[in-house]
Amino acid sequence: MDILQGNRISAETIDQLELSMSRRQVEFLLGKPAIVDLYHPDTWYYVYYVRSGDDFSKTRKSMKLQFENDLLTEITGDRDLSNPDS
Repeated sequence: MDILQGNRISAETIDQLELSMSRRQVEFLLGKPAIVDLYHPDTWYYVYYVRSGDDFSKTRKSMKLQFENDLLTEITGDRDLSNPDS
């Protein structure tokens, strides 16, 4: 059995992200981030894990969003958090 955890977000949805979007707009589009560091609230992490039951292999994908003055300024990481093979 495969175990899926985290934010499952398609590439099409992520492609709708635009720099200078507000936090509210980003959260409306992607949902709540998996991780928001208490000491760095301007950095959001969206993470997706897949663990395969057959061989216990793990796939991890992540995307980091950086905000400044409540606006999205940087997007780094995987551009598809839905398919473990892409």
